[in-house]
Amino acid sequence: MHPAASVIIFNTFSGLGFGLLFWLGLGALVPTGMSAFIWFTIAYVLAVGGLIASTFHLGHPERAIKAFSQWKTSWLSREGVCAVFALIVMAIYAAALVFADTHLALIGIIGGIASLGVVFTTSMIYAQMRTVPRWRHWTTPAMYLLLSIGGGALLSGQIYIAATLFVIGAILQIFAWISGDTRFKASGTTMETATGLGGIGKVRAFEPPHTGTNYLMREFIHQVGRKHADKLRIIAIGLAFVLPVILLLLPFNHHIMAIPAVLSHIAGVLTLRWLFFAQAEHVVGLYYGKR
Repeated sequence: MHPAASVIIFNTFSGLGFGLLFWLGLGALVPTGMSAFIWFTIAYVLAVGGLIASTFHLGHPERAIKAFSQWKTSWLSREGVCAVFALIVMAIYAAALVFADTHLALIGIIGGIASLGVVFTTSMIYAQMRTVPRWRHWTTPAMYLLLSIGGGALLSGQIYIAATLFVIGAILQIFAWISGDTRFKASGTTMETATGLGGIGKVRAFEPPHTGTNYLMREFIHQVGRKHADKLRIIAIGLAFVLPVILLLLPFNHHIMAIPAVLSHIAGVLTLRWLFFAQAEHVVGLYYGKR
């Protein structure tokens, strides 16, 4: 079983889109006219396209509007509210650049920070889950933000900032994997605690609760072989961080080398996101005898 492609696409491309909006808002690039239109179109296609992809993961996409109503308690609702706010503010900022050649710096800064807010709220949907010890750690939002800012820097032509962030990202990701590999065991969750039968002694799964799959098993129980995971981790680090840094620092035209660097980074982040969900180790796997 594999994680939903829609969620992987959403996490990858919306992060890049909002990362680019962050740098545009902060004034790393201040294009005007048609140039501004092109830059903001790229950012919005990535950000909004990723958000739209995420709705296909819902059981009832037509009810997505209801997600906005629980913003006091739900990080998913906060993500939706923050996304709408960021996109509206950045649209105002973009319109001033495109149609009036006017740089509304304060509006841009607010929109840029709000764009990072979207990425942070997305990460907290996963980081607050007690049922997934691997995710419930500060490295989850840190990696989401770093990938977004680093990818946005790459797309906006901030070559040396992107290269620096990618080096930091590679180190942080490796640390997240090493520490995450022991987090499930360290949480103390076992078959006994999952079933509530620890009082009678050691518990093992005799037969699964039912003969077919269900939503929980499709969404939260993924098993990846250790050797397979290690290979994918090396590939992900190489594509997302190492190869882009090498390409960016080569003594050639940066604009030309940025294209393969962007493609490599996207492929690497897609792999990272796949591993993020495939290796989640949700505690419900214990109940079904899959841990």
